[in-house]
Amino acid sequence: MKRSVLYDVLYGFIPITEWEEQIINSPFFQRLRWIKQLSFANYIFPGAEHNRFAHTIGVMHSMDQMLRALGLAVSDQELFDARATSPAAMLHKSLRISALMHDIGTFPFSHTVEYAYMRHGNDARRLPKRAKTLSNNHEHLGAFIIKNTRYEGGITRILEDFGFDVAMISKIIKGESPYMVANQLMHSDLDADRMDYLLRDSYYTGIQYGQFDRDYILANLATFDIGRGQVGFGVRENAMRAVEDFLIARFNWYSQVIKNQQSSKFDVISTQIAEKFLDEDLIHQFHDLLQMIEDRDERFFWWNDVYFINRCQEVRQLGLIDDRNTNELIEMLLYRKAPKTVHHPEFEHRILEASGSEKEREKRVKRIRAIVADMERVIDQHGTGKEWILADIPEKDIAFTASREKLNKKERKGPLYLELEPVKILTKRSGVKLLIEVENSIVKRLSQYINFVPNVYANDAAIRLFKSKKLI
Repeated sequence: MKRSVLYDVLYGFIPITEWEEQIINSPFFQRLRWIKQLSFANYIFPGAEHNRFAHTIGVMHSMDQMLRALGLAVSDQELFDARATSPAAMLHKSLRISALMHDIGTFPFSHTVEYAYMRHGNDARRLPKRAKTLSNNHEHLGAFIIKNTRYEGGITRILEDFGFDVAMISKIIKGESPYMVANQLMHSDLDADRMDYLLRDSYYTGIQYGQFDRDYILANLATFDIGRGQVGFGVRENAMRAVEDFLIARFNWYSQVIKNQQSSKFDVISTQIAEKFLDEDLIHQFHDLLQMIEDRDERFFWWNDVYFINRCQEVRQLGLIDDRNTNELIEMLLYRKAPKTVHHPEFEHRILEASGSEKEREKRVKRIRAIVADMERVIDQHGTGKEWILADIPEKDIAFTASREKLNKKERKGPLYLELEPVKILTKRSGVKLLIEVENSIVKRLSQYINFVPNVYANDAAIRLFKSKKLI
């Protein structure tokens, strides 16, 4: 049995199998070395230079540790043996691989450029037939890589050479496998992805909000029977506070770092630039990427942070866009010139009640859009052509976890504890309960609230104009 090791800054030595090593050494996976985990957060937190490459290996290790804690792991003898094909061995191996490749389709600068592709959409007339139903996101792009690279160095070839079910791995990554425990481990409030990125991002930014008692949580993971020969997983009651700390840490992390007014400015700018580039056909369209993947076109391997920054430099230097505002945004992004935050009472960050947040949120979004529209009209009518404004109204709010009211609105076939995302607590008296159903859980109360974080940015010329018209 061939076995190698990698050294990780958080976990130390991580053993990897022969097939995992081949995947890691493939051009598709090596591309992740050149994509930052936190986009432009390094403009505010200089240490945030870590990449998707290290994160995905960390998620694989977290997955392995969770499986071992749950008693779902096989022995190392089976795990590292390519000939071991028992159902238990293949589940363990497949979950490790799924964790390793869950971000294989990551876009340059992670979600910031991805948002531009999602907003831009597709030109169905130019799309490969098999890809017409794909949304422009990293999960669908990753699934396409996993299923359509049956050539030397391709992910499909590696997986099939070692006897893996490619379709099953794709389903696990998307949280659509027939195994509830597999979907939980990949897509839930307490999954392998979150278990890694909170600690990793905290370590590299130097911000302590992402800290939680990982070892105590792992030591108290347990399975429960859901019938039909399947299991789900939850946390023993005595570790409930550790899980609550985890959820609170995640809430604070997103509030303080991801949606911080300063650190998110450049993310919003990069999304705006990328969408303009797509409109002008100045970067690869989504259908181009799919074709590159099928053809083993090496340009796909260069589609990373460096590619996007180079395009920004070329567009600016060669004058490929005749748009003053876009060129100013490019200059700001390249040279870290932050736009101004537009201060207005309606733009304040607010904690809203989750139960009534839909109506309250809709009202606030409507008012924000009306104010931004007024500002845009002022720019159109009284501006000099140098002014611009960018509104970042979040499509999803920061929450500790889904509230009971929100879960009740979802269609479901079974009991509430079979819902995929919520944390399950294995109580001593009442059996399996959702964390938000436990009477002495603080998260039961906190789940009633969300953090609504709108941000509106503008350049100096626009700020002066708004002040002159007494809009701010």
